[in-house]
Amino acid sequence: MTRGPIAVALDAPDLATMTAWASAVGPHVSTLKVGLESYLRDGDTAVDAAREASRDAAGQSCRLFLDLKLHDIPATVAGAARSVARLAPDYLTVHAAGGPDMVAAAARELPDTRIVAVTVLTSLTAADLIRLGMLPDGADADDVRALAERWAVESVAAGARAIVCSPEEVSGIRSVLRRDVPERADDTVLITPGVRPAGADVGDQRRVATPAEALARGADLLVIGRPITGAQDPAAAAAAIVAEITVDGAR
Repeated sequence: MTRGPIAVALDAPDLATMTAWASAVGPHVSTLKVGLESYLRDGDTAVDAAREASRDAAGQSCRLFLDLKLHDIPATVAGAARSVARLAPDYLTVHAAGGPDMVAAAARELPDTRIVAVTVLTSLTAADLIRLGMLPDGADADDVRALAERWAVESVAAGARAIVCSPEEVSGIRSVLRRDVPERADDTVLITPGVRPAGADVGDQRRVATPAEALARGADLLVIGRPITGAQDPAAAAAAIVAEITVDGAR
């Protein structure tokens, strides 16, 4: 069975639920995302449990996406990256807003992990960024895209090997990476949260797309949480999304 290019967000209320979700979706998706809720409650056990639960008959587990969104001075982020080295995550997130030196510090500590720079959170709109002073008055969606693109270029140049951005920014980010850091552009994994099947509740996301739309725009990995884990049958929900994007020919 082919595992689809989906990272399921395992934002579970307890370890048992998280493990059950990992077991259910493991046969269908390439990646499991352990985020702040699970990691702060259960620590390394959450990562080990997710990997073990997703192991197939051949002993192959899903890739592990450790979504901690580190954001601090470079020395502190370097120390935090060292602290999770034992887990050997396939992906580890940091905030691009922390700057190139911070991104580089994480990349130096975990050379075998793809450091993922998170650009503009998909819960934020242009109006939110104006209120925060990150964009000038009158800024619009084009300015949000430009900000995400600038952060992506700086992060990849500093050593990030993956970028988190909304589906609205993914094609532009691939283009500017090819222009400004061509030696790293095609190896950079573009990861899009804010992915919702047609008709699904968008929740607290604002800049969203369907799975097929996100892949068509150039995303390599889709982060999907509640539409799968909130379903009565998470395995069936995951399988249905994989089937949808396969039929549509996006991947």
